[in-house]
Amino acid sequence: MYERLRSLLPVAVAGYVLHFEAEIERAVAGFAGSLPKGARVLDAGAGEGSYKDHFAAQRYCGLDLGVGDAGWDYSRLDLLGDLSALPFADGSFDATLNVVTLEHVREPARVIEELSRVLAPGGRLLIVAPHEWEEHQQPHDYFRYTRYGLQYLLERAGFTEIRIEPVGGFFQLLSRRLFNALQFFPGPFALVAAIFFVPPALLLPLFDGLDSKRNFTLGYICSARK
Repeated sequence: MYERLRSLLPVAVAGYVLHFEAEIERAVAGFAGSLPKGARVLDAGAGEGSYKDHFAAQRYCGLDLGVGDAGWDYSRLDLLGDLSALPFADGSFDATLNVVTLEHVREPARVIEELSRVLAPGGRLLIVAPHEWEEHQQPHDYFRYTRYGLQYLLERAGFTEIRIEPVGGFFQLLSRRLFNALQFFPGPFALVAAIFFVPPALLLPLFDGLDSKRNFTLGYICSARK
């Protein structure tokens, strides 16, 4: 649904409506831009390899189990593999990212430990994990995460300099849920539903600053260092 919505909207509007996706894109781009040329980067749970182009200056390796979405093209991956048993030696990478993938693994603590193991000392990690998100890629959808759960997993695996940022608050979340509602109105009813749901969905993000605690959030962007 989100990819279709993004394709139908102008870039600026899509970035406003699909705030979570836009923030992820910015975070990945910033992460890539901060890494030195030639750094070894592991995209753990790379999916279709949609972030590969950000790492043109680095030595990028995209890995995924390849079972998440039957309609995806996994041909851009460098290899298929299990995130809970990565096929790399200790300290093989200078940086690794794990973007909206941690909810799809059965043993998240083990996966975080593996990401730590394959990072060289001082290596950097970027993780994006959902908090308030619908089930997707069923049946391979197991968990949702609070900031405290993510902090615990990262500390347990030996990471330091941990920073966890919520992506949006209550009003961004409510806006997304109103857009979600459109999928329940088939055919000619979709236009009627859009008249009711789209205007408030476009206005609600303007009030997001009222939710200073960000306890209602779509997800978190996390950075850490080994």
